[in-house]
Amino acid sequence: MTTIAFIGLGNMGGPMAANLSKAGFDVRAFDLSVQALATAKEHGCEVAASAQDAAKDARVVISMLPAGQHVRALFVDGEAPLFDVIAPGALVIDSSTIDAETARKVAAAAEEKGIDFIDAPVSGGVGGAQAGTLTFIVGGTSAQFEKARPVLEVMGKNIFHAGESGAGQVAKACNNMLLAILMAGTCEAINMGVKNGLDPAVLSEIMKQSSGGNWALNVYNPYPGVMENAPALKGYQGGFLTELMLKDLNLAMDISQQSAAPVPMGSAARALYALHKANGHGRLDFSSLMTFYQDK
Repeated sequence: MTTIAFIGLGNMGGPMAANLSKAGFDVRAFDLSVQALATAKEHGCEVAASAQDAAKDARVVISMLPAGQHVRALFVDGEAPLFDVIAPGALVIDSSTIDAETARKVAAAAEEKGIDFIDAPVSGGVGGAQAGTLTFIVGGTSAQFEKARPVLEVMGKNIFHAGESGAGQVAKACNNMLLAILMAGTCEAINMGVKNGLDPAVLSEIMKQSSGGNWALNVYNPYPGVMENAPALKGYQGGFLTELMLKDLNLAMDISQQSAAPVPMGSAARALYALHKANGHGRLDFSSLMTFYQDK
């Protein structure tokens, strides 16, 4: 079975690595967190002492890191870049959500070494990572996409080829900007209904079955007590952090400026999430934006 190196075992990467191990792949995992490594070992992964040890002789390397600077440092700019360790012909799948320009530059550096590199950010949240139902949005050549598909299908339900290098990151930024807008609008609508005497669960069901229906209402209701397993039921702990949504909105704003694409609603959503984080909610799930309206 193919050996897969997995670098980055956070809320998303940990379950993704576990699913690969469960599917029978030999997964060699590394993370700076001792606890994350212990959890990975419990799920059948081999624990590596460093990213370099994990990547050595691996035919597939998957990374799930916080930002573009970490991806560059891991593969290209660090003291021991992985592109000096990874064998020619190997496949690198970067599932981090980063800026498209970094993805393109790292892909170009990989090509010089004879390594296939795709940007493959994900959508679906922690629940999707655990269930193996993530959406992968891939940037790379058609041949690279097909090479990665068997691995991606173990971790995801929907696999899309968005275009050439960087396209996956652009599509992910578009998606998450829309998600932020939808969540903000959903919070506003439910809050207004509650302030006018409506039951939030009844109102949510009405909107789900009407023209206002959207993903936030269907599977991620932001009002406490309305939906089982939603972060709102758990004090907004876990899930997709506000600070990460703000990071993605900043990426979207960069893309809009570079392409002269007007995004007035995206800009408004970014301002809301920036204020929400400044109010001390950066480590809460992004649906905690509901509390911003409740406090007013």
